Amino acid sequence: MPVISTDIDTGELTMTLVAEFAADTARVWQLWADPRQLERWWGPPTWPATFTAHDLRPGGTTRYYMTGPDGDTAAGEWEFTAVDEPSSLAFDDYFADENGERSRDMPVSHMSAELDSAGDERTRMTIVTRFESIEQLQQLTEMGMEEGMREAVSQIDALLAG
Repeated sequence: MPVISTDIDTGELTMTLVAEFAADTARVWQLWADPRQLERWWGPPTWPATFTAHDLRPGGTTRYYMTGPDGDTAAGEWEFTAVDEPSSLAFDDYFADENGERSRDMPVSHMSAELDSAGDERTRMTIVTRFESIEQLQQLTEMGMEEGMREAVSQIDALLAG
């Protein structure tokens, strides 16, 4: 399993996931850069993602939806705030309504991913999610965000092997 740790820090209002993969940083970067590869790991296995737009540049947006086992969908949108290929990216993560519009009822989280060489064709990926309040952190963790991220990232080894 590639996930090394997850940590929720209520003082800093963050959730940090650390994973390590048997691939160099350029290869792991492609998991973020290519929407077809994102579809194969973003979201837990029972809620696979479909990316309908992907503009990986500062100011660019990505739109996607995840489909649950009963056919329910949950949509999201990312707005990229920083991109430094192949080592890091950051984005604001929005929930979207059934029309693909940003939801005003759900919290926005601020995510960053750092890709660092871990030696011998290995990459360590650190994903930090920042929340705007303890209430938002609690709401999203109660919705299963930590478990969902662990499940999603745990799919990457199979993708890299294929």
